[in-house]
Amino acid sequence: MCASYGLDPRFTDADLLAAADDAVLDGLRAWATENAGETLRPTGKHRRNLNPLVVQPDAAPLLEPAWWGFLVDGEPAKFPSINTRSERLRERPGAARNRAIVPATSWYEMQKPSRQWNEFVVDDGALFGMAAVTQQGRTADGNWFTCFSIVMRPAPAHLVELHDRMPLLVPASFSRDWLTAPAGREIVDEAIHVSEQMATRVSAAPRK
Repeated sequence: MCASYGLDPRFTDADLLAAADDAVLDGLRAWATENAGETLRPTGKHRRNLNPLVVQPDAAPLLEPAWWGFLVDGEPAKFPSINTRSERLRERPGAARNRAIVPATSWYEMQKPSRQWNEFVVDDGALFGMAAVTQQGRTADGNWFTCFSIVMRPAPAHLVELHDRMPLLVPASFSRDWLTAPAGREIVDEAIHVSEQMATRVSAAPRK
């Protein structure tokens, strides 16, 4: 399960979008600089942090603040909603009707039984995108938000001893397809397939 991740403003590579969008990247740098060193965590009833999310409602990708986890009847969902298994999306592809990309430079997982926290990165700190599914949600005070859940897949062999799952990473070359292709099992299957090339680039070390 991915329950926290990082976005370092010092990122140098933009392995996020097929055609790097200056407005999106500038927005990410501004957000990350303003929140330097902050660990991005799920949004809660009392902790109204909103995390940057890449969506594409029209011709070009946009960056918007979004609620991590789903809202149901005005409250954070009682069921686990910050992550969605890729296997579940294959079985119920309708859940992937609305999709987004979560920008990050790392994510964090606890290794059991040692309870050691490890930091996972791509190419030693490059900017990358995690696949997400979205839906609209309303809080009890009547405010509407885009809510997102990060898609998780089985970890590859070189990471599985640290954690059995990892985010489904979206290569830049596949970003437009993930954001805009019609919903269905085909787009989920293709995303799982192309994520393999990204997974080989992931390394991990104890979190400092």
